[in-house]
Amino acid sequence: MPFSRVAFVAADGEPAREALASLTQKYGQQKPEDADVIVALGGDGFMLEAVHNYIDLKKPIFGMHRGSVGFLMNRYEESDFMQRLGKATEVAIHPLRMTAVTADGKSHEALAINEVSMLRQTRQAAKIRIIIDGKERMSELSCDGVLMCTPAGSTAYNLSVHGPVLPLGSNVLALTPISAFRPRRWRGAILQHTAVVRFVMQEHEKRPVSAVADRDEVRDVVEVTVREDRTRSMRLLFDPEHNLEERIVAEQFEP
Repeated sequence: MPFSRVAFVAADGEPAREALASLTQKYGQQKPEDADVIVALGGDGFMLEAVHNYIDLKKPIFGMHRGSVGFLMNRYEESDFMQRLGKATEVAIHPLRMTAVTADGKSHEALAINEVSMLRQTRQAAKIRIIIDGKERMSELSCDGVLMCTPAGSTAYNLSVHGPVLPLGSNVLALTPISAFRPRRWRGAILQHTAVVRFVMQEHEKRPVSAVADRDEVRDVVEVTVREDRTRSMRLLFDPEHNLEERIVAEQFEP
């Protein structure tokens, strides 16, 4: 689809700031709310930040790699930039919605494009009860933590703790333990995207746990519920040759 009004946003690093100056000089600059497309300059972390910041605008976001990790980013190239935008393919990603209840009884909500993770706050292992769609599946997971991720996030933190890589469009979510102590051999589960997962912290006063949805952290949680939010959608644009689906498959064969 053609785009004529572009909003460039950049991370704080020098390569991203230099790219911002050069691109705005060549192609102009719009406010994100007035633009047809938002172009994020940085790494994957900044891409996630941009998606969170502009999700309510419902504008497509095209990322270009000017940071460190660039799995979600297209290559950086200034020439024929508007033609590239016109040829880009769109991928819709639905986030996870986290509802976390803290020890003081307060409820906190946040969205996650990558994952929602529960992490122990002290030297002692967390003990977490796992309930899926109202049925207890694990009475006690003793661990450093546990996470639930989207297909888009399966190659991030999830992969680093040996979770499965999920193809885009697979309509599944991954539930992955982080350094499980008991049951020691449990490696997690793959769930339908409709699953509602409730995590109940055992002995929460003695074994405090924090819950993190991408960039939002809630400490001293006693219960966390995670589900996919199909009412929200992130529109990401990729060069045809980038092919995010292919990159996710290829990631599983990296040495």
